[in-house]
Amino acid sequence: MSKLRLAVIGAGPAGIYASDLILKAERDFEVSIDLFDLLPAPYGLVRYGVAPDHPRIKGIIRALYEVLDRGDIRFFGNVKYGTDITLDELKQHYNAVIFATGAIADADLRIPGIDLDGSYGAADFVNWYDAHPDFPRTWPLNAREIAVIGNGNVALDVARMLIKRPDDLLSTDIPDHVYQGLKDSPVTDVHVFGRRGPAQVKFSPLELREALHIEGVQAIVYDEDFQYDEGSQAAIDSNNQVRVMVKTLEDLRENPQEHQERRLHLHFFASPVEVLGEDGKVSGLRVQKTKLDGTGNVTLVDEFETYPVQALYRAVGYFGSALDEIPFDSRFGVISNAEGRVLGEDGHHIPGLYCTGWIKRGPVGLIGHTKADAIETISHVIADRESWWQPERSGEGEIIQTLESKGVQFVDWAAWLKLDATERALGETEGRERKKLFDRDQMMEIAGGQ
Repeated sequence: MSKLRLAVIGAGPAGIYASDLILKAERDFEVSIDLFDLLPAPYGLVRYGVAPDHPRIKGIIRALYEVLDRGDIRFFGNVKYGTDITLDELKQHYNAVIFATGAIADADLRIPGIDLDGSYGAADFVNWYDAHPDFPRTWPLNAREIAVIGNGNVALDVARMLIKRPDDLLSTDIPDHVYQGLKDSPVTDVHVFGRRGPAQVKFSPLELREALHIEGVQAIVYDEDFQYDEGSQAAIDSNNQVRVMVKTLEDLRENPQEHQERRLHLHFFASPVEVLGEDGKVSGLRVQKTKLDGTGNVTLVDEFETYPVQALYRAVGYFGSALDEIPFDSRFGVISNAEGRVLGEDGHHIPGLYCTGWIKRGPVGLIGHTKADAIETISHVIADRESWWQPERSGEGEIIQTLESKGVQFVDWAAWLKLDATERALGETEGRERKKLFDRDQMMEIAGGQ
C-alpha cells in the first residue's frame, strides 16, 4: 500500500501533534490526514480550557497554527463524530482513525450536598469564561464567599478568575457577557482547599505566583497548615519545582500581604466531607482535617471545621466521555486501549482504531506528555500497516461529498482563518489582540461568508 488515509478526531494539541508527528515519521508510504473537530475552531483545551489571562498560551496556539497552516493536514471543524460522521462512514473513507477527543467533563466528588444549588463543576465554569459555543452565556455569580476544592492548576485558574478584578481582564479575549458577569459578582473571599500540604500541591510554580500576586487581592495562608514529614522533605530536597512552591508559600507566611477588599485563602490539610445547605442552596462547607503519615500522604484526624460559603466549585480533575461504537473504560474515563491501540472486549486490538492524549491516558500531563503520547500511538499505526482498513471511497474529495450529502456545514482551514481574522478585528477596535466569538450560528455565518 502506497498511501495511508488517516482520520484524526479532535483538533486539540493531542490530535494536531499526532497528525504532525506521523507526517514527520520515518515511513515508506504517503500519508494524507483529515482532522475533525466538533467545534468550528481548532486548538481544543488550549482555546477552551485555559484562563484568558495566560499569555504564554498564545505561544502554544502559534505552534499549533503553524502546523495546520502548512496545508498538508485538512481541517474539518463543526463536524460531530457519531452523527455528522459515523464509524462506518470513516471506514469507507480511511485506512485508520485516531481518537484525540480529550476530556472536558468534571470528575465526580461524592460527598453529601454536592448536588445543591450553587455547587458547580470547575470545567463547566471554565467553559463559560472561555466562551465555549455549546455552554450557556450566563453564569450565576451571586456568592460573596466561595469554596474551590482542589490543589491543581485548574483550581487556581478558577479561584483567580473568581476573585480577580474584572477590569484587569479587559485586555484579554473575553467577550462582553463574561466581563459583565464577573463585574456584577459580589465576591469578597475565595477559599481553596487541598487534602495535603504545601509540599504536595499540584500547582505549577508560575500558576502559584500568579495567584498570590493579583492586583487588589490579598493572598492569605495559615500557620497551622505548614507541616512537613520525611516524605515532604524528600520531595523538597529532590524536586526543584516542589522546593520553589514551598518557598513561595513560606515567603507569604512570613510576609503577610496588606488587607484588601478581595481575599484569596489557601487552606491545606482539609478534606471536604459535606456541602451544607439552606433552602436547597449552598450555605457552607464542612472539612475534616488531615495529617501527614510520614510518606507525604495523609490520614484523617478527628477534627472538623465549617466555612460559610454560598457557592462551591469542584476542581478535582477532568473526565473523558464515551464515544459511539468505541470501547470505553468508565472507571477511568478513557477509551479502552493498550499504548494507543483500541481494545475490544476480548482484550485484542480492534484493527484501524487508535487513540491519543487525555482520552487515551486520562487527564494528566502537559504538552510534553502529549507529544510523547502521540509518538507511541503513531508508531503503532505505522507498524499495523497490514491490518489497516481497505476503504471503498478513499479519494480525498469523497469525504466532502459525504458530509455535504448529509447537510453538514463544515469549517475548513480557510473558513477558520476568516473567523480568526474577525476575532482579531473585533479586538483591534478595543485595543486587544482579539475578542473571542462565542455564538455557533454567528461563527458559521462568518465562516460561510454569508
